[in-house]
Amino acid sequence: MVGLAVEDNIQVNDGPLTSENAALLRPSDPSLPLDELRARYEQDGYLFLKHLLPRDDVLEARRQYFSLLAPTGVLQEGTDPVQGIFNPTKSPDEYPGIGAGAVGNNGRPGGEEAAQFVDLAIEAHYQDWYAEKFCNHPDLVRFVAEFTGWGEHTLNFRRTLLRNNTPGTKPIGVHYDQIFLRYGEPTSVTAWVPMGDIKINGGGLIYLEDGDPVGLKIEGEFTTKAKQAGLTEEEARSAFNSNMMATGLLSESPAEFARQHGRRWLVSDYEAGDVVLHKPHTIHASTINNDPDKVIRLATDLRFCDSSKPYDKRWMNFYRFGDGV
Repeated sequence: MVGLAVEDNIQVNDGPLTSENAALLRPSDPSLPLDELRARYEQDGYLFLKHLLPRDDVLEARRQYFSLLAPTGVLQEGTDPVQGIFNPTKSPDEYPGIGAGAVGNNGRPGGEEAAQFVDLAIEAHYQDWYAEKFCNHPDLVRFVAEFTGWGEHTLNFRRTLLRNNTPGTKPIGVHYDQIFLRYGEPTSVTAWVPMGDIKINGGGLIYLEDGDPVGLKIEGEFTTKAKQAGLTEEEARSAFNSNMMATGLLSESPAEFARQHGRRWLVSDYEAGDVVLHKPHTIHASTINNDPDKVIRLATDLRFCDSSKPYDKRWMNFYRFGDGV
């Protein structure tokens, strides 16, 4: 792709992303020398790895997920679950996403009509095909252990965020992950894993250009404000403290946020098998799912840490609503 244009229909909550306020993520081949990959990670705050995982393994997990949720009517009749095609006769309001910013303090999204879908979306987190097999995929764990140099101290957090994003629903707002990992040192690595192909306008993750220094600066400001406000250490650790938005997010307006900081958003399409690693203070968000084929975006956030250093032990419990994380 030469550039980004309005007709690409890449949108965030407060407007379009085009060549004026966005550019493309830099992809990396996992077979490059580790020193080069580490240098890219330090420079960019992320590492966009192409085809790190076997495509068939990713698609099998996608099939399992949508087979589990199929009884809710979320899928178009007559389609294969692995396609994840949204049912055009249904309202997206019946199928809300979960995770950062969905509801303040990690509450339960949706009303009574969404109950079955939300329950099954949570249940998927506990299934062996996901919690044991996919989250601990040997190719990913091996790469992270070698890339970080943590080796046998590489610990995969049990708490993950397996997110669906049906077409037209609200995307994830602007944030960095350390906001939600405050009970440990900022040494974790997030692996964002698209579970299926995601078109460039299909609701994929976007990263703020040179966003890691911005996140570090904001975190420092949060710390200063907490001290000035007289918050206890426990209160200051909360991702939902009085200095932050009720959702723990930095902003619900990515385009404006980028303008304020004089930066662009970095976007991409993604393929099943791709993985993006990013740093604890790297700022990111997602776009509105405008997939013309009504494909549901499915992805997961997996997080790793060095178990020999202090880490946020709340993340060793499975995801549940209202856990305050």
